[in-house]
Amino acid sequence: MDETGKLFIGGSRKPDDTLNKAEYLDMKFGNRHGLVTGATGTGKTVTLQVLAEGFSRAGVPVFAADIKGDLSGIAAKGEAKDFLLKRAEQIGYQDYEFEQFPVIFWDIYGEKGHRVRTTIAEMGPLLLSRLMDASEPQEGVLNIAFKIADKAGLPLLDLKDLTSLLNYMAENATELSSQFGLISKSSVAAVQRALLVLEQQGAEHFFGEPALKITDIMRVNPNTGHGQVSILAADKLMMNPRLYATFLLWLLSELFEELPEVGDPDKPKLVFFFDEAHLLFDEAPKVLLDRVEQVVRLIRSKGVGVYFVTQNPLDVPETVLAQLGNRVQHALRAYTPREQKAVRTAADTFRPNPAFDCATAITNLGTGEALVSTLEGKGAPSMVERTLICPPSGRIGPLTDAERQTVMDRSPVLGIYDEDVDRESAFEMLAAKAKTASDQAAAKKAQDELDPGQPAGSGETTGWTLPGFGHKDDDDRRDQPRGRSGYQRETIIEAAMKSVTRTVATQVGRAIVRGILGSLKR
Repeated sequence: MDETGKLFIGGSRKPDDTLNKAEYLDMKFGNRHGLVTGATGTGKTVTLQVLAEGFSRAGVPVFAADIKGDLSGIAAKGEAKDFLLKRAEQIGYQDYEFEQFPVIFWDIYGEKGHRVRTTIAEMGPLLLSRLMDASEPQEGVLNIAFKIADKAGLPLLDLKDLTSLLNYMAENATELSSQFGLISKSSVAAVQRALLVLEQQGAEHFFGEPALKITDIMRVNPNTGHGQVSILAADKLMMNPRLYATFLLWLLSELFEELPEVGDPDKPKLVFFFDEAHLLFDEAPKVLLDRVEQVVRLIRSKGVGVYFVTQNPLDVPETVLAQLGNRVQHALRAYTPREQKAVRTAADTFRPNPAFDCATAITNLGTGEALVSTLEGKGAPSMVERTLICPPSGRIGPLTDAERQTVMDRSPVLGIYDEDVDRESAFEMLAAKAKTASDQAAAKKAQDELDPGQPAGSGETTGWTLPGFGHKDDDDRRDQPRGRSGYQRETIIEAAMKSVTRTVATQVGRAIVRGILGSLKR
């Protein structure tokens, strides 16, 4: 932060390799989102680290996924290596100093960071369908399941909760279909199989409690005033790319829904880096793409800046690309027709600079060099400049396991998320209702066996219903045991009294008739 309210990115060079000017990102436009692109090995990770350090130094919390483990070095003080000092001298970075930044490590699997979870209910049917790659009928089943859970007051916290509810739906498909439309048992079974696959892939680690609180990734270090840098260990998570992309999209959605409107603040409330962004858009259905576009377009008014990091600008849909105001373009290869198209697309998105041809420059950039354009003035993009990215102040490269553990032991969220909490939810509630129904059926069967006067099989029951899902004409008998037809069975005493009443009524009626006929004969 060499200038008030600005993040130093690097120094632009003239064609004769002389220093032109310093390149900054204005903090008041930090929530206008951004894009960092470039081929493998061109310096995207270092650029991400430089941006994260700059935002943290300005007191802005940062959330970023660490795909290769290299970003963890931001938690350690950098080392004075010759190539770093030389780069600082090249770009006139006179205030270059090494420092470490406050970091919170997160990990869905709880191995390289604090456990991060959400509940099935918070994930919602749309994102859960995306995670499961569900078909339209299967997505319909999930929507019905969430509706039933809401109506019956069943908390859906983890995978076993949803599995139990799906079992109930399959057993009561006929009755539920009359209220929600056709529920196919085959579709329910397909969803159950998909949940089993998710469980085998490790998704059970992600669903449960305590769920992540958004406030815990929006902390500011009370001692230094630096924004906390939340780093998600994603090396193992990337083995399940759909879970990775769905998790980050869920987190964005939660930020969008929970944070208040703040308009255009002097600096962002949070900056969110979405590495390997192409995973979010690959084969995504239109309804999901619409959701992403909506979140990206509107979340800036909540003070959140979203920065997509990917290899190719074509990885991001045009509707989303149009929302990204701050851009850093590293070198691209241009061997195939698609790569050549990507180069042209990237060049066309910049405000031209008459000093060089943008498309040609993209293919000639060196490692650690990029084309940079940020918003300035009243929000207009600056002229693109060929820029040497400044060296980071933290370590370049990963922490050791011991260093990571030391950081975790000093974490402000230590002990909050590290132990599972399994409170009563849909699984336990449905199991209890099923057991109660089974016990009642056994008791009725025993009663029928002791009473030979009852018709055979009159004490059998076929199932049970959730609150609010009984027969419409049974409201006054909802809490009573029910037989096969669903109506309340008569007790032995009630049946005897009704028989006596019918007999007496018949005898009285006959006497009255005989009396009337006798009077007519006279």
